[in-house]
Amino acid sequence: MLRVWLRAVRIRFLLASIISVCLGLAIDSWQNNTIDIGFAVLTFIGVAALHASVDLLNDYWDFKRQIDTDTQRTKFSGGTGVLPEGLLKPKQVYHAGVIMLIIGSIIGVFFVIEKGITIAIILGFAIVSIYFYSTRIVDSGLGEIFVAIKGSMIVLGTYFVQSGHIATDPIIAGIVSGILSSTVLFVNSFPDHDADKKHGRKTLVIILGKNRASSIVWIFPIAIYGIILGTTITGIFPTITLVTFATIPIAIKSGILLKRHYDNSEKIVDIMEKFVTYSRITGILFAISFVIEIILKNFQ
Repeated sequence: MLRVWLRAVRIRFLLASIISVCLGLAIDSWQNNTIDIGFAVLTFIGVAALHASVDLLNDYWDFKRQIDTDTQRTKFSGGTGVLPEGLLKPKQVYHAGVIMLIIGSIIGVFFVIEKGITIAIILGFAIVSIYFYSTRIVDSGLGEIFVAIKGSMIVLGTYFVQSGHIATDPIIAGIVSGILSSTVLFVNSFPDHDADKKHGRKTLVIILGKNRASSIVWIFPIAIYGIILGTTITGIFPTITLVTFATIPIAIKSGILLKRHYDNSEKIVDIMEKFVTYSRITGILFAISFVIEIILKNFQ
């Protein structure tokens, strides 16, 4: 049963939010040379709970709308399959999603009490958008934008919880983290195109069409590398953050393959995996680069 629930919360995709928290902590340590371990642990738990809530509620609503029963499931798309396969009941998944939302919210309220109104604004956005993500937000073609904002707010919120103030650095870094997550969502929606469209969803891939969307995908890595290059040139971020450029070959290869095989049901799975790998490695390198800069400063 534990394995079923881990599958239901898409444990492998939680890594995106964990990386965002690590990035926020790394930037705080780089700027302020301090870290509250207790607050950091609570942040990890709260963010993981909110992320799990999104995925659980998404599975519930996609099953209720028969989206997941009309698409071929892969390990990166088409839902988790726990409801179509009868491994869990819809009410169980829905209640688990709400419970996770409550857990994340309780931790958020604690931080509101400790840190003030700024966290309340971030928490309020998170609660409303998480609950309505699988219905109003995705149906309006705003899924990728929501995920980008979510990633940004995780980095900024983590930084604020530690430092007690807002700064330019975590905002910009959050945008990079958000776009990385948005890239994965964008690519993973290709194989769900027909089922999503049939049941009233308006993902960005549906709005653009598969062919045009397979060309638009280049905007994501261009924006990511452009932001990082621009911030290093202007001195906002340390030069070491350019280590993220090591993933450019992965981005290029993945983009070319997507353009060639976006409608190939067999090859698209490997392409989605490449984009997930690209996103995770880039995010990890970005966070690690600040840690390296901290170490280098201590040796000076």
